[in-house]
Amino acid sequence: MQNAFDDNRTPIAAEIRDEMLWVTLKDGRVIGTPLGWYPRLAQATPEQLENFELWAFGIHWPDLDEDLGIEGMLLGVRPVVQNKSSAA
Repeated sequence: MQNAFDDNRTPIAAEIRDEMLWVTLKDGRVIGTPLGWYPRLAQATPEQLENFELWAFGIHWPDLDEDLGIEGMLLGVRPVVQNKSSAA
């Protein structure tokens, strides 16, 4: 049985530049997604963006309460943004 956790997908670095989120994975791949896909990140201050934590499966911005999974980034899945007015 193969382990579901692929250590090669672990992020080792993240950077926001040129309106893109760039993530370097342990196996050397660099993946990028448009910052506009993530409204919380797009509207954040530079200080908020610089305060992130790399987790085994993704990236967490504690100041923004934002988590992004590497799997979704690899698949090119654009996150669904919930409208606060529709949440009840």
